[in-house]
Amino acid sequence: MTYREKKTTGFIGNFVQCFWEYTNADQVTEHTILPDGYFDLIAVFQNNQLQFIKLTGTWTAPVNIIIPENTRIFAIRFKLLATEYLFRQEIKSIRDTARALPADFWQIQTYQSHEFDRFVADVSFHLDHCLKHLREIDNRKLELFALIYEQRVDSVAEIADRVFWSSRQINRYFNAQFGFPLKLFLKIVRCQTTYKDISNGSLYPANNYYDQAHFIKDVKKITGSTPKELFKNKNDRFLQLSNAKLP
Repeated sequence: MTYREKKTTGFIGNFVQCFWEYTNADQVTEHTILPDGYFDLIAVFQNNQLQFIKLTGTWTAPVNIIIPENTRIFAIRFKLLATEYLFRQEIKSIRDTARALPADFWQIQTYQSHEFDRFVADVSFHLDHCLKHLREIDNRKLELFALIYEQRVDSVAEIADRVFWSSRQINRYFNAQFGFPLKLFLKIVRCQTTYKDISNGSLYPANNYYDQAHFIKDVKKITGSTPKELFKNKNDRFLQLSNAKLP
């Protein structure tokens, strides 16, 4: 199994966390995907042939997947704001599941399984073009997601004060667009930020956790496993933990 990421830079970083490529050459592999606060567009090649393209919702619980041998995946990991401004749709209807996309979506069917770098360059150009032609972006939403993904806030009330948007309105937006409340999203992102520390063997409370018990309880609630179980990561079961050490 090999995995690599290409991070985004500039304004597009408000909508795209990274592009990623996964290759599974010679054996069937099982993984558990943990909630991380993002959603993905995934193009799956098997034996160098494009099999399908799908859009995942945001995972709010761990999900087990099986990847066949000789599989290569091209994917884009999106921040939640992309649903509204790049896809122009809600994704609450595919929370914790996925939706098939047509093979010609963003002309993905034109790429060969060895052309990840061209895929990244072309899709980045397309998304940048789309963003430049948006009529207006709500600055409250830009600031809200920046605060959360950068872990600069601890609570719904603090976010409401910082972006001048009431908690009730924010939660109405989250439930309509994503299918869950802001408080759950904060917990998922906070948990996701611990994956790198856990993969390095740090099993003590990270920032924003009151104590060891709170840390263990919240991590287990989001991931279904204790920090110690995540750290063991036998057979690269937890894909995000296996890749957490990437720069």
